[in-house]
Amino acid sequence: MSTLPIYLYGNDVLKKKAKKVTEVTDADIKLVKEMFETMHESNGIGLAANQVGELKQILVVDISDMEVGEGTKPMVVINPEIVDEEGEWEMEEGCLSIPDVREKVWRAEKIRLKYNDINMNDCEVEADGMLARVLLHEIDHLNGVLFLDHLSSTKRTLLRSRLKKISKGDVETQYEVVIAGEPKSKSKSKKIVL
Repeated sequence: MSTLPIYLYGNDVLKKKAKKVTEVTDADIKLVKEMFETMHESNGIGLAANQVGELKQILVVDISDMEVGEGTKPMVVINPEIVDEEGEWEMEEGCLSIPDVREKVWRAEKIRLKYNDINMNDCEVEADGMLARVLLHEIDHLNGVLFLDHLSSTKRTLLRSRLKKISKGDVETQYEVVIAGEPKSKSKSKKIVL
């Protein structure tokens, strides 16, 4: 397996709604394996398919290396549908597609989620805390929503120059990236982000 380049802020694919998956193909299984490898190599804990250029309702999550995620199994989530939300809490988030930007975001504290697993079995899970947050963050991606969209217009205005630099590729990452409108590039650094 190999890692995939991560699409940076400014790429249109990040603002598009992913399409529902009707059957899992060999190509989808390969995609999921490469998404896990990409997420782990990038020190991420969640990754949506559109972050690697695929408009499919597929996401992967692995918080097992975090203290709060101890005992939590990695998840492949296909066609997610949030059926219930409870509570609300604020926490700082980041994103592999928006390196070096971290901001506090309010999200539901607990969710109930229906989805398909890699075998297209119908599944339902209740998640709270960090797992719920990561799932909500990645489901947002599949709907073309970035964590920045949850910020106030004032906060987004303050971030404008940093975001412009990211969209031009003027940012260091430890992983391969795709800059808006340009071929793939690579630079180095280590960050731990969602």
